[in-house]
Amino acid sequence: MQTLTDIINTIGSYIGMVLIVPLVGTGIYLTLRMRFVQIRKLKHSWEIIRGVYDDPEDAGDITHFQALSAALSATIGIGNIAGVATAIHYGGPGALFWMWVTAFFGMCTKYVECTLSQKYRKINPDGSASGGPMYYIEKGLGTGWKPLAVIFAFCAVLCSFGTGNMVQSFTVADSFRTEFGIPTWVTGLAIASLVALVIIGGIKRIGLVASKLVPFMSALYIIAALTILGMYFSEIPVAFGRIMEGAFTPLAGLGGFAGATMLYTLNWGVKRGLFSNEAGQGSAPIAHAAAKTGEPIREGAVAMVGPLLDTLIICTMTGLVILVTGAWTGKQMTNKPLTDVEFLQPGSEYTTNTKLDGEEFVGEFVVNYGKPEEVSLAANHGIIDGALIGYTEDEPFNGKLVVDDDGNIAVVDSEVKTGDLLVYGMMRQNGSLLTSFAFSIGLGGGPWGSWLVTIGVFLFAISTMISWSYYGDRSVQYLWGDKAVLPYKWVYVCFNFLGSILALEVVWGLGDVALSLMSFPNLLALLILAVKVATWQKDYFSREHRRFR
Repeated sequence: MQTLTDIINTIGSYIGMVLIVPLVGTGIYLTLRMRFVQIRKLKHSWEIIRGVYDDPEDAGDITHFQALSAALSATIGIGNIAGVATAIHYGGPGALFWMWVTAFFGMCTKYVECTLSQKYRKINPDGSASGGPMYYIEKGLGTGWKPLAVIFAFCAVLCSFGTGNMVQSFTVADSFRTEFGIPTWVTGLAIASLVALVIIGGIKRIGLVASKLVPFMSALYIIAALTILGMYFSEIPVAFGRIMEGAFTPLAGLGGFAGATMLYTLNWGVKRGLFSNEAGQGSAPIAHAAAKTGEPIREGAVAMVGPLLDTLIICTMTGLVILVTGAWTGKQMTNKPLTDVEFLQPGSEYTTNTKLDGEEFVGEFVVNYGKPEEVSLAANHGIIDGALIGYTEDEPFNGKLVVDDDGNIAVVDSEVKTGDLLVYGMMRQNGSLLTSFAFSIGLGGGPWGSWLVTIGVFLFAISTMISWSYYGDRSVQYLWGDKAVLPYKWVYVCFNFLGSILALEVVWGLGDVALSLMSFPNLLALLILAVKVATWQKDYFSREHRRFR
């Protein structure tokens, strides 16, 4: 598992770094080409979302609002809770700035890709719609580009298993294990069952569920975040100062030298920004293609609101809560499986979020009534204070443990399974647990904050998983036809369960790699087809478009 994690992380780091330039560069180019449409026509977007232009007779499956809800249900999710926390944990506060940059230019990217998706969508014999980058690559660029469309669709299927599915189920299962002590496989089984009940019904059921669930869960989360920010109002300017300073002069030591530290922070901000709002990835156009409208530009205008709500508002709130409460540098009493812990030489320490000042421990060590001797334990790139090894907090382990050269742990001369052992202590947090820690501090230190985040994680994850299943099944339909859609859905449910029991690094790493590979074909198509969108935009806004209700 460790070898697999290292391979995935290495591949992901290279792809992620390479993706930064085309992703942000495409957003900048499209913003200039469309003359900052995300600013000029934002009011018009809200009018469309309110239903001013809805026409039941238009082709499609769902309303503008339901299409936006379905797309948002795939983006307002774990990225807003765990993704922001992960970016800050690894890249420091400055990573949030680069998430903002990604979101601003991403608004125009989504505008263009969803306009193209509407223009080149396919209306099936049963009246339903299928669309997305695979269709506008083939139809917009020509049949000679079909291999690129096939590559995108195949990557979309892989991404649906990772980014939109396994990452979500892992985060929910991990939160429920920490908060309520529920085994991850139990949570995984329950989630997989719920997802199956919804996705078998197709986009109409998904759109209906999303249009009810997204506003409720977003309002609940925003109200809680605003309450905390109101209580820590005096700390907000300090937090913004850390964000701006950290964007260009990050924490000393990250990446080794000044240029590398900024690039490291930028990389984490862009990766988590892409994971959060998915602009340029090509997933949202699949949902927006199903909207009832005869005007492609109109749905593009709706789509560009997504990154505004998802990243510029909700992610910012999450990041500020983590910073103003001090949770990003603090530690919390919690537990972690022994197999997920690092073993270091005594005196080792992390000088930053990722830079280790010390050496890994290899060999045997004694555990005396739960307390490890002559070894330091670490988790989430921080030493565990008061580490205690046991089956439960009240059942300490006694005996010897041995660590090999690869960091694997085993019990010496015993039938005890290390998978049954947990490590208790004061630990730094990462992912959804860091956000939960911040909300717990912000709401008075009791369980309410962490419970709220756990509920939010559950609702956000469910909505994301059901929407991503639709992205995958449209891609499967494009590749192999209608007969492959139902089998895909059942495989999707199985991967949902697997995500709940695999390691964090493997799940997130697979998601990042698939997400990045999906983006390249889409970004190339957007650059080539942007000239057509600019022409359609000029035509649409030159007309008395209010007559076309």
